[in-house]
Amino acid sequence: MIKAFTISALVCSLLQSAFACTTALVTKGASADGSVFVTHSNDGYTGDTSVVYVPASDHAEGEKRAVYPSACAREPYPTYNTDYTPRLNVKGRGPDYQFKGEKETLPLGYIPQVKHTYAYLDSNYGIINEHGLMLGECTDSSRRIGYIHPDKTEGIFYSSELGRVALERCKKAREAVELMGKLIDEYGLWGTAETLLVADKEEGYVLEMAPNPSGKGGFWVAQKVPDGEFFIAANQFRIRRLDPENKDQIFNLAMLDELKNLGWAKYDKDGYLDWLRSIDSNEYSHPYACLRRVWRGLDIAAPSLKLPAWVEGFDTYAYPFSVKPDKKMTVDDLMKIHRDTYDNTEFDYSKGETGGLFAHPYSFGLYNKERVISVTSITYIWINQVNDKLPAPISWIALTSPAQSVFVPLPVAPITKRYSRVDRKHYDPTKAYWAATEVGTLTRGYYSALIPIVRQTAGDLEAKSKQKIEDSLNLSKDEFNKMLIDNADECFSVWKALPSKMVEHIDSGANLKYAKGHEPKYIKINSYKNTNVEMEDLIAKNAINDKNVALIEDEQELIALNSDAAQGRQSKDKGSDKTEDAQLNSKNQKTDTQNAPAPSSADKSDRTDADTQTDTQNAQAQSLTGKTDKSDNTKTDKLKEKMPQ
Repeated sequence: MIKAFTISALVCSLLQSAFACTTALVTKGASADGSVFVTHSNDGYTGDTSVVYVPASDHAEGEKRAVYPSACAREPYPTYNTDYTPRLNVKGRGPDYQFKGEKETLPLGYIPQVKHTYAYLDSNYGIINEHGLMLGECTDSSRRIGYIHPDKTEGIFYSSELGRVALERCKKAREAVELMGKLIDEYGLWGTAETLLVADKEEGYVLEMAPNPSGKGGFWVAQKVPDGEFFIAANQFRIRRLDPENKDQIFNLAMLDELKNLGWAKYDKDGYLDWLRSIDSNEYSHPYACLRRVWRGLDIAAPSLKLPAWVEGFDTYAYPFSVKPDKKMTVDDLMKIHRDTYDNTEFDYSKGETGGLFAHPYSFGLYNKERVISVTSITYIWINQVNDKLPAPISWIALTSPAQSVFVPLPVAPITKRYSRVDRKHYDPTKAYWAATEVGTLTRGYYSALIPIVRQTAGDLEAKSKQKIEDSLNLSKDEFNKMLIDNADECFSVWKALPSKMVEHIDSGANLKYAKGHEPKYIKINSYKNTNVEMEDLIAKNAINDKNVALIEDEQELIALNSDAAQGRQSKDKGSDKTEDAQLNSKNQKTDTQNAPAPSSADKSDRTDADTQTDTQNAQAQSLTGKTDKSDNTKTDKLKEKMPQ
């Protein structure tokens, strides 16, 4: 049994994950204003993009709480009527989880319901509840346990439903961790190895879990992030030594013996069980798909530590569990981290050929490589914020890749319909997701030209949002939430109008400049002779020889001179019916007609499009090498200076 699961894990570890998230936590003592922050980027081209408000609810005695599967674990589950979009179609979780014409999602099992459940914001994973309990998530790899289908185990919980139960029932982080651990032990896990960050306004924990190959229960451990420190995870376990005497750790002691009996247990130099190595939580298919993001986040927060970018292996001790930031962190610092693309480092993909002509820092759809933090596949990202000053909890949400999007603060309340009931397969101009997608797609096409506009607009909106929050600290909870909803609508209006301004800026290429170092390598032509076959044919057909061909070393100067000369002629002859070029063309055509023999009817019928094109090229060449406007002596003299004598 164990051998079968191990082989399955090895196979699964080679698959490209569609959900490669990054999640972070800032403790109260590490923030500039006493806030606790939890972040999560939901990466995946297939994920449901809806942000849903689940209202508080009262329940009858003896009622059961259904536990549903989730496609974000790995794939749709047709047996249970579960797809990527919509993620759920059920009764009892508010109107935005009810869809006409869709089959109702079937549960994997049930647990006893509680008398009252709290309101919360939900997505593919739970976000934040009305009491300020916050979650973040990342899917982790394991060579012990890869992916377990819900039909192949007795376990009924995946981390997404586990987190929702915690948001429904808990106010405090430690309470939530203990509840989820108990649910894992009693009802079991399926899916993949997972990390959930769990925090309230006072403290935060890292909860890591993995299914048990027996199909019963599961493995889990939680560790508190020390106050005054910053934590980040990226698809790999971060907890190492398990110490039963450590009051900042929570886990089932029976797990230590179970891992040993399975032959999985690995120990550190002091004889303590090493959790990461025991579960073998390695990288994905690229050695730095995970660790580079951890390094980058820690290095941005605490550059004075000079943490190495290169390490000896996936189980390195080079990176501490958490760090004390060099300066107290703000929401802006977390936005910066999640927008980061390794700018100005040796891993910057905007450099050279990888950045294309406009130096964008991405590669599309590839996960078997070293990846940056802000990728094109991000569905949305949140930065949850709670503190003693805010009238109510806030979730700053950016849709799609945050480097080309705007963070908008949302309340735990019936939010604007612009965020819910989004169909990723069909464009809807009323949804904030599609407005963000328009801006992001256009920006990535002309990155260096358009990113300054996007950054400026996002920065302005975020600054206004922060000022409105600061000005609203004395409002009631309901008034504060209404202010946030109105502000979200205003942000949407600005972002929806942004693509038209971006198009105006590039104006069919009129204002475009390639990013420095990304200019195309043109074939430089110094003369009309011996450049290529087409040019030689053109020269031969028009009897052009070296004496009346200008040798221009700088082709851009030739273009400029020709343009200036044309403008001069057009200006001089503005009131006449024909320009000098038109007169020359007419004269050349007349001469050709006089000199050429009259074509037979057969000749006329045999003329092809290529012949017509050649005639056009001849006329252009004659215009170029013929007489210039006598009144434009200055431009003519400059051109003659470049001609061979």
